[in-house]
Amino acid sequence: MPEANSEPIVALRDVHQSFGDVEVLKGVSFGVAKGGVVCIIGPSGSGKSTLLRCINGLVPIKSGSIRVADFEVHNLHTDQEKIALRKEVSMVFQQYNLFPHKTALENVMMAPIYVLKEDPKEVRERAIALLTKVGLAAKQDAYPGELSGGQQQRVAIARSLAMRPEVMLFDEVTAALDPETVKEVLNTIRELAREGMTCILVTHEMRFARELADEVLFTDGGTIVESGRPAELFDHPRKDRTRAFLSQIL
Repeated sequence: MPEANSEPIVALRDVHQSFGDVEVLKGVSFGVAKGGVVCIIGPSGSGKSTLLRCINGLVPIKSGSIRVADFEVHNLHTDQEKIALRKEVSMVFQQYNLFPHKTALENVMMAPIYVLKEDPKEVRERAIALLTKVGLAAKQDAYPGELSGGQQQRVAIARSLAMRPEVMLFDEVTAALDPETVKEVLNTIRELAREGMTCILVTHEMRFARELADEVLFTDGGTIVESGRPAELFDHPRKDRTRAFLSQIL
């Protein structure tokens, strides 16, 4: 549960972002309390994934401000500054992006050792604990090609957790999975949220969003059309555009 009356750990104010002449984000503002879970839904091309990439400093914004914990993300320019940010905020992508020639355990260990320069022995212990946490203790010596899509995605989640972030971003992490393996990945995220991890998820899994989110944001055309608690937004949407979108997918 989010911390009551706490200042948001993630705060966006009037964020604009463009690719060339195409304006992708058109004044997006929202906040996420520490321990909160926000799900972002909307049609393809509505700026959802770009939004996450801006929060993580992967894509620069044109105007506005983004704060994550003590970091003013819009003011970070050097690689060193962005590495410091990514100790606070980790992102899990739709594609797993695991190193095929490294075992599951080695994949989880790499960033803390090579980016954070941490002690390999301590990192190894933490990585084993994280693989156990995501249900893959028996697969630590397996290579990505020996794992199912759902298992690879759970290794990717463990890899992100190895940086010990305060905030986790999930970009449609089940979109490339077959239905049988979606559940195991969602269960992993569900457990993280219950343990108090601050999570921002772009997702097409509406039942999951209804169950897990403290707040749901519906985006379209680079703006937040409507936001609210899941029961309100899914059952009693106020905007015609939200109603039209939900009628297509529910």
